[in-house]
Amino acid sequence: MNCKKESNADACTCTYMSCGTRGLCCDCLRQHLASQQLPGCCFPPEAEKAYDRSFKAFAKAWKLTSQ
Repeated sequence: MNCKKESNADACTCTYMSCGTRGLCCDCLRQHLASQQLPGCCFPPEAEKAYDRSFKAFAKAWKLTSQ
């Protein structure tokens, strides 16, 4: 399977534009999970802008948006 880096990067919702793994979703996820975090694409837009990628921030963000 070929990596779709360009189309992944075009669809990426992360606002950290200088990220070295932008468009390389497998590498991005691996990097964040190694730090006990999730990538920005897992968060709703307002929560993503805070750059807090912790599991706790993820749970809080989705709990607030699902009510």
